[in-house]
Amino acid sequence: MFKFKQNNTNIRTEVVAGITTFLTMVYIIVVNPTILSSAGVPFDQVFMATIISTVVGTVFMALFANYPIAIAPGMGMNAYFASVVATQGLSYQVVFGTVFLAGVLFILLSFTTLRETLIGAIPASLKFGITSGLGLFIAFLGLRMSGIVIPNEANMVGFGDLHEPTTLLTIAGLFITLLLLAWNVKGALFLGMIATGIIGFFTGQLEFTGLLSAPPAPVFFDLDIGGVFTNGLYTVVFAFLLVTIFDTTGTMVGVAEQAGFMKNGQFPRAKTALLADATATTVGSMFGTSPSSAYVESTSGVAAGGRTGLTSIVVAGLFALSIFFTPIISAIANVPAITAPVLIIVGSFMMEGLSRIDWRTFDEAFPAFAIILTMPLTSSIATGIAIGFITYPLLKLVTGKGKEVHWILYVFGIIFVLQMIYFPAH
Repeated sequence: MFKFKQNNTNIRTEVVAGITTFLTMVYIIVVNPTILSSAGVPFDQVFMATIISTVVGTVFMALFANYPIAIAPGMGMNAYFASVVATQGLSYQVVFGTVFLAGVLFILLSFTTLRETLIGAIPASLKFGITSGLGLFIAFLGLRMSGIVIPNEANMVGFGDLHEPTTLLTIAGLFITLLLLAWNVKGALFLGMIATGIIGFFTGQLEFTGLLSAPPAPVFFDLDIGGVFTNGLYTVVFAFLLVTIFDTTGTMVGVAEQAGFMKNGQFPRAKTALLADATATTVGSMFGTSPSSAYVESTSGVAAGGRTGLTSIVVAGLFALSIFFTPIISAIANVPAITAPVLIIVGSFMMEGLSRIDWRTFDEAFPAFAIILTMPLTSSIATGIAIGFITYPLLKLVTGKGKEVHWILYVFGIIFVLQMIYFPAH
């Protein structure tokens, strides 16, 4: 079913890859409810909705597209959701209505060839730029979570305090994982996380308050679709739709490029893969969470050898089980040092595409550079892609190579300019 031989993998590798991806992204079941509860959504409702949308999207991805890509409510989207509720004085039910409509539009769009055409139209230099930009984004996330990089008033970011327990534990975990990788140990990323967790336990940073807990009851269809029309929230629906499309498309291209799935610039089974996050977004809105997206943390599973949908099945299974093991999951999610080293190392793996960008041709090099620079600095995958989509057609036009650019890039270039001026999503 999963075509192990064709993908040069086996059950053990896939299971280890699934556990690795799960551990790097499990923070979302604690972080997402925290962010959305600031907008008035009950914590337990978001907790269950986060797990339900993750399981639905990731199982869909596994069974119908056979890719090791996990789907979950997107970071950034949840903050945008909270800001819409706060700034527009709306009830969260109305904003869930906008997410539901964006999800339905998203599903309809996934049945067309638009997103497949889009993936095929993205030039190679931008694809490599997106993958490398994601690499820096994920590594920066790891550095920030661990306190190695901290906010600094003079120049925005600075070097952290090496006496901080979390930072020390991250550095220890980073060195252990690097050694295991250098020695070609199978499952090095996963073993590195286990070793870091054990050190964290003995140094008192990882504390378990219990093992099992009863899951809260899910809440269904707590949304107000009519309020979307009475309040004229069409731009919010469009912003959710646009950011989700580009967050997910960019992440999928990045993961597919890293795993070697891209064939002549095309992404096989793209329609099915792209339908997974559209379904997760729609289902998630019905239970009470912000839009879902393909997770960049999936690259950690790919780096651990995951190549098929079995990796995704393992991720979904562990998310489903986590409703009963909330105390353990919370304990692990509250120690960023366990997953930060993996994110930093995976960032390095994703830089490989840089060597394939033609740096001597300015109109190819600069748009890729702009994406790589913008993604980590704005903490937004969609903004990075937008900058690339604006600068690439523009530079090609002024250098007389306008015909080399697919028409869809011009369309989205204009849409992105308008979006950035009139309703920036982040």
